[in-house]
Amino acid sequence: MRELPDEKSDGMRLISVEKGRPLHDWHRLPRRIYKGDANWIPHLKQDVEKVFNPGKNKLLEAGAARRWVLYDTGGSAAGRIAAFINPATARAGKFPAGGMGFFECIDDAAASRLLLDTARDWLEDQGMEAMEGPVNLGSRNMFWGLLIENFTDPPVYGANYNPPYYRRLLEDYGFRIYYKQLFFKRSLSVPAQPVFYAKLDRLAAEPGFEVRDGRGLSIERIAEDFRAVYNDAWTDHEEYRPMSAEAALKITRAMAPVMDRRIMLFAYHKDRPVGFFINLPELNGIFKHLDGNLNLLGKLKFLWHKRRRAVRTMTGITFGVVREFQGKGVEAAMVVHTEKRIAAPGLYRDLVLTWIGDFNPRMLHVCENLGAMNYRTSATYRYLFDRNRPFERHPIMGGRAKTPPMSP
Repeated sequence: MRELPDEKSDGMRLISVEKGRPLHDWHRLPRRIYKGDANWIPHLKQDVEKVFNPGKNKLLEAGAARRWVLYDTGGSAAGRIAAFINPATARAGKFPAGGMGFFECIDDAAASRLLLDTARDWLEDQGMEAMEGPVNLGSRNMFWGLLIENFTDPPVYGANYNPPYYRRLLEDYGFRIYYKQLFFKRSLSVPAQPVFYAKLDRLAAEPGFEVRDGRGLSIERIAEDFRAVYNDAWTDHEEYRPMSAEAALKITRAMAPVMDRRIMLFAYHKDRPVGFFINLPELNGIFKHLDGNLNLLGKLKFLWHKRRRAVRTMTGITFGVVREFQGKGVEAAMVVHTEKRIAAPGLYRDLVLTWIGDFNPRMLHVCENLGAMNYRTSATYRYLFDRNRPFERHPIMGGRAKTPPMSP
């Protein structure tokens, strides 16, 4: 494997990031790119560093990650990039594909090309034949995609935000859209469509069915009920892996400091969990006050703003129904519960749904039935190293599931 030394081009210098000034500049660079942009909300430094920390990111046990920072002729940071090998997905397709992410760059084709060339060369040395991005070495709900439509609203927590010219930089380099990521929004003041009430009436004839929120449930109970539904509902999903009790508890404990149990909904049949609709307060409504750092001062600011209950938008993180109850109105019951117990008392005004891939028509149909509006669009791009290889979009999802999970 060839080494990729620090590179120079047109007076610019590219340096591998590990610690010290390069790491500091890698984190601070976005402030140069987004200076004066009132919609930009920086990702939390702690969230980003988890991606590159082998002690916190288990994908690094068998995978790999590298990052670089680019300096302009004056010695100021002008660009950054990271490249990833995800051991769970890199060789799952027709040919090996790695990822690039955390791309930031001044509006300069030479600077962008040097960053992308470096990520490409490193991935090629790892045996990859394509590069996808911007992506994350981890959850698709974080740091995923390039914003291509609607640059007028602030991003939701974890979502990428970027200047419009990034699309030109990537497409001029040779990237093509692999799939689009559609974000949906719904005003909770708009009543649910009559079809939801009709489905609920039919379901009400089923003895022992109820919808509850998370109040009164222990963290352990929430984790286990979530896992029970997930491991049934996701079976037909393309990238399904059974969730362990340990993993479910870890996820739930991570959400605990920010969760509002009133908007974490579970459906039960005779005390068996058969569905969930997990929502969280839209955290960027608070994190916008933290300047991207959840240090001690940031934590104090977070607690202060949380107590003020200033956030009135909730984010739909994930949705699922066990296969036996799909198509029987469970989703309708949770929607009606949201209208009566969350919207009517004025707890939250809007619902934003985590992104849905354009390859998932069934879930897009569910969003349309909800009366949700596609209010912004991002895209995941793919670049084929063999420029003569035919390009194909992400395949459309099929399978037996009648109500696929909300998460992409």
